Amino acid sequence: MDHDLEELRRVGGILNEAFVLLRSEEKRLAELQPGRGHDNSAGSPQQTLIGVGEMIDGLRRRMDGLALYVGFMTLGLEKQAARERAVLRYTPLSVPSGVNRMARPLGEDTVKAMHLLRELDTFFAGDFADEIDRTLAVPEATYPPADWDAYMKAPQREGAGNADVAP
Repeated sequence: MDHDLEELRRVGGILNEAFVLLRSEEKRLAELQPGRGHDNSAGSPQQTLIGVGEMIDGLRRRMDGLALYVGFMTLGLEKQAARERAVLRYTPLSVPSGVNRMARPLGEDTVKAMHLLRELDTFFAGDFADEIDRTLAVPEATYPPADWDAYMKAPQREGAGNADVAP
């Protein structure tokens, strides 16, 4: 259990640091755009705030799950701990996909948070670091799409699902 707790402290520290950076970014963006407006196009101020907000919520859920897991482990509730551990290994909801909504260039705190989270590649299921790299490399916001029909038919959508939901 000690080795596991050491790894969980590392994971929790990274999640928290990325969370703080994204909260800072959200505050900065909200001050730049006091009114969200009605523009729902990819990269608009409204979509940018939604994207960063979704990532903050996703990280908060993972931190909550981490706390539940450690609590159940500490209390000796193995069945509950095992369930929380399995959920904890899924990538955080909307991370890094929230970046797809955000205007470019991305803010410094968003980029720092994403680079920090790359360190959790082996902790989360899937190709988390590669997903972050692909998302950061896109030169402009891509979500929501201007053409939903084309978006839904795109080959990369086939088999795509919510990484936060158990297969």
